Amino acid sequence: AASLDYPRLAEYRASGGYGLLAALDGGEVSIEDLAQMIEQAGLRGLGGAGFPTFRKWGFVRAEAGPRYCVINADEGEPGTFKDRCYLEREPHTFLEGALASAHAIEAEALYLYLRDEYPTLNEVLRDCIAELEAAGLVAPGYIQLRRGAGAYICGEESALIESLEGKPGKPRQRPPFVAQRGLFGRPTLVNNVETVYWIARLHREGHDHYVAAGRQGRQGLRSFSLSGRVRRPGMYLAPAGITLSELVEEYGGGMADGHRLRAYLPGGASGGILPASKADLPLDFDTLQAHGCFIGSAAVVVLSDKDDLAAVARNLMSFFMDESCGQCTPCRVGTRQMLAALSGDEWDETLLTRLSQVMMDASICGLGQAAPNPVLGLLKDFRETLASSGVRLIATSHAADTTGGEA
Repeated sequence: AASLDYPRLAEYRASGGYGLLAALDGGEVSIEDLAQMIEQAGLRGLGGAGFPTFRKWGFVRAEAGPRYCVINADEGEPGTFKDRCYLEREPHTFLEGALASAHAIEAEALYLYLRDEYPTLNEVLRDCIAELEAAGLVAPGYIQLRRGAGAYICGEESALIESLEGKPGKPRQRPPFVAQRGLFGRPTLVNNVETVYWIARLHREGHDHYVAAGRQGRQGLRSFSLSGRVRRPGMYLAPAGITLSELVEEYGGGMADGHRLRAYLPGGASGGILPASKADLPLDFDTLQAHGCFIGSAAVVVLSDKDDLAAVARNLMSFFMDESCGQCTPCRVGTRQMLAALSGDEWDETLLTRLSQVMMDASICGLGQAAPNPVLGLLKDFRETLASSGVRLIATSHAADTTGGEA
């Protein structure tokens, strides 16, 4: 933690930090005022789902207490590192937003579920929480820091809650939703690190600048984790609705030397894959669904003409197979079957399409539902590329036999 340079409590308070918390405690800012501000700013869940934050607060507040607040810092989507950046640079901004959220739902306790692969941040947050307790800003033990179990599935809110309760991290059947019955069976607000980070910042700086940002009719800013074949990979705060072309040129320094854009993943492993011909789509919530993709946590992975897309698909499917919690058959068996179907240089398109449909329709959570996205994207937009890399697409009429029966 000593190697990280971030504002400590005294420095943060000197610049107006924890002013929101004081205003909430003193009654100068009501919960309604705060909810109205985040509604006007258009703040949505920035872990991937994009659900309006003020509405989530309303759902949890409508339930009888006691209630809990849980922050999802289990950043496991491949290609995503924005939450890590915010926690390394401004942990107290994050903690103030988290405490404001807990205050908004009158939470009994605030639980932080931190990705176990971020051991340095574990120290940082421990130090910051100790500072808050020593200064009397929070009661000792009110903020509970928990290490994640190193599982991708625990980024799903109900699996995260199962893990917090000391059980294997497996998604719950819904309803009831966690807003009604979450941690220890109580109404629970689950927010992403970046979502609550913005609450403190928007209150301090005003939300006009945030709202005015945005391109192509979108509003706000998005934290893009940009990686792959670009000159300057990194986390960039860019206008919502920016296109991939603009993001790469204006922020990423252009394509890496000797590489031409061939494809990109707009939302990490599960967000699907788009061709270079669609590099001018606005990148934001609700803009990519028509193309079979979603922005998710805005983890943009750039692929070039030097990348073997069939190998990319196998790599992603192998990841989903490893990370499936095994609870539901469509995901547990589907990912394995799909990886097997992708392993040769003859791909049975009928089988892949049917398998995808079953996984999307019948999987309990987003892992199984989104796992087919990259494969479907390749079948839709990259048929020539696949052919030139030696993959033959075949269509079988007897695919019903391969997916039915006593498998």
